Amino acid sequence: MRIVYFTHSLASCWNHGNAHFLRGVLTELIARGHDVRVFEPEGAWSLANLLADHGEQGLEPYRRAYPKLSSTVLAKDADLAEQVDGADLVIVHEWNEPALVAEVGRLRAAGGRFTLLFHDTHHRAVSAPKEMRAYDLSAYDGVLAFGEALAEVYRRWGWGERVWVWHEAADLRRFHPPAEEGRRQGLVWIGNWGDGERSEEIAAFLLRPAEEAGLPLDIYGVRYPAAALAALARHGARYRGWAPNARAPEIFARHLVTVHVPRRYYATILPGIPTIRVFEALACGIPLLSAPWEDAEGLFRPGTDYLVARDGAEMTRHLAALRDDPDLRSSLIAHGLETIRARHSCAHRVDELLAIAARLAAPARNAA
Repeated sequence: MRIVYFTHSLASCWNHGNAHFLRGVLTELIARGHDVRVFEPEGAWSLANLLADHGEQGLEPYRRAYPKLSSTVLAKDADLAEQVDGADLVIVHEWNEPALVAEVGRLRAAGGRFTLLFHDTHHRAVSAPKEMRAYDLSAYDGVLAFGEALAEVYRRWGWGERVWVWHEAADLRRFHPPAEEGRRQGLVWIGNWGDGERSEEIAAFLLRPAEEAGLPLDIYGVRYPAAALAALARHGARYRGWAPNARAPEIFARHLVTVHVPRRYYATILPGIPTIRVFEALACGIPLLSAPWEDAEGLFRPGTDYLVARDGAEMTRHLAALRDDPDLRSSLIAHGLETIRARHSCAHRVDELLAIAARLAAPARNAA
């Protein structure tokens, strides 16, 4: 099957978490013999920021880790008919410009014989609904939403049974425990500061507990303003800057524990949607602690796969327990790996995607 994906960026994961998942899914599709073609826009903000900060060298970890993946940069006036020619399945990610989203839909409505899906992996459907409703999805066959709460928004918008929950997952080819265990020390958090939508939570569930538990804290990420960097310094945290996602497994392997601090929208009005770092951390075999987050869809086993802290004091107690109890660490690692391998790999998501595509293609085949 020929599969075309229009992404914001495949090459850059700078503040672009969807690239993590997309790389794993496309790798799996290629391994199964599918013809995969990826297009990303000229001047994509993620790639532009990566190159501005690190130059071409910043792309080397991606190129080494994913030698079979590539993408084509589209000029703003590109003829999209050429890009979708011969495709069986076309997926358009929601970080594309409305004009591109609409044009691919127009090609589908004008007789395109491909199945067309819109892929939403963000909270803008609730944080900026007018912005999302401006997308012309009238010719799309369906929506892939990365959580049930988001899928329900699309159902209210009239999509009914044409919206599917398609969670992110871990790329087990690259995200796994180290082949040989080395020395582990301290706490690590890989996450971006963002737009201040979890600044209070970062202080309450990460900075203060790490300091109180006496655990060294390394922080990786981007978009940390001066005030945020000052807060990190006050609590003794070491800011390491941006880390290519391909390096995350080796970073996790050097640390005792990591923490999930959900963005406020995913802890409140879009419950049940974990950041992809939860999948990746558990896949890498590092104990995980979480700030308050409701696993509304039963993706994991809270208390077994990871521990949840209801407040900062409980987070401090959890960190101290994990610091001092190797059996507790081993139990969380084993159970977290068990759940990821059984339910949340990119191979699982490819199975789900192909089943959705087959379901949508069946009426067309019958009509023919």
